[in-house]
Amino acid sequence: MFLDTVLTRNPGLVDAAAALHDQGAIPPDTYVMDLDAVEANAALLAAEAERLGVSLWFVVKQFGRNPELIRAVARHIPRYAAIDPPEARTLHSSGARAGNLGHLVQIPRRALPEMLAWRPETVTVYDLDNARAVSDTARRLGFVQDVLIRLEGAEGSIYPGQEGGVPLSRLDAFAEAAERLPGIRIAGVTAFPCVLCDPATGAPSATPNFALALKAREALAARGHTGLLLSAPSATSMASLPLLAALGATHGEPGHALTGTTPLHALDPAQPETPAYVYVTEVAHTLDDGRPALFGGGFYARSHIRSALLPRTGARLDVLDAPAENIDYYRLLDAPAPGQDVRVGDTALLAFRTQIFVTRSTVAVVSGLSSGAPRLNGLYDAQGRSLS
Repeated sequence: MFLDTVLTRNPGLVDAAAALHDQGAIPPDTYVMDLDAVEANAALLAAEAERLGVSLWFVVKQFGRNPELIRAVARHIPRYAAIDPPEARTLHSSGARAGNLGHLVQIPRRALPEMLAWRPETVTVYDLDNARAVSDTARRLGFVQDVLIRLEGAEGSIYPGQEGGVPLSRLDAFAEAAERLPGIRIAGVTAFPCVLCDPATGAPSATPNFALALKAREALAARGHTGLLLSAPSATSMASLPLLAALGATHGEPGHALTGTTPLHALDPAQPETPAYVYVTEVAHTLDDGRPALFGGGFYARSHIRSALLPRTGARLDVLDAPAENIDYYRLLDAPAPGQDVRVGDTALLAFRTQIFVTRSTVAVVSGLSSGAPRLNGLYDAQGRSLS
């Protein structure tokens, strides 16, 4: 999906990744992350958001919750939105500051004392039971916690496995009950996804969930709430920040923009963010009909993988589709053309959108590509734990 973009915008990353694998410094099934590119992307996004008057909470699941990359991003975007409690702990231990917790996964009650003690800016709540739990914990800790109300998504816009939230039709009743809870203050609303990229053009546009969030904020303002936040996550990038500002969002949540891997980047290499990772594996064996099989483990069902580059020969082979319900021990390539030489052990490079934390992959962090002196900083697992 992103291979042409990476080859155009960050060829040094491709060369460094191939060399590291050839040298045996990294194993197959490794994501090679360009630390300098990630930090440069964070700086770009922070400057544009400041210009537009939009605040940012950064998201890290797409690069394996990696502590080196977290610290690089936090130098420019200090606060994060944590997708779930394990991610929140990694972010906190890496020195970033809590912006929004409970964003997609509610905080388990037994974890609330630990995480509220970090004094997050906001906590997202999906229902009244979770609002009560946050209120009770905050009272015991001696403060009032700001909360964002997660809205139930518009019909047809909800991802399976991410259901929940307060229906707009029930918002007044929810707010009336929440206003009586002494340990919380209604600080705003959020929904997901609020922005998506057009599959054909890559252009970002608002989803019906954005309109729901705007209506919800108006309803809360009519109840007397002031200074209300509206976080509009998904596809936050240099291209979508003006849209967020124009529609009235107060917060965006960049994730894939930090690695230059939104759908728009796949279609338009001229986007300001630099593509910052490639996937490295190798030929494991060849089928009797000539199709090479790559070591897997790091593929992702929604990644729209198209082709693989075999640097030894420069061959580009199509990546064959595979059912999402199967374990990706291997991934097949199309058979090479007559005369094309493919050998077991050949390096294969791919570039596609992923969520590294759901894979079995290794993450290699590299730096110094722009100076021509690439350096392997360290190896990590897909949850950000050091393997070095």
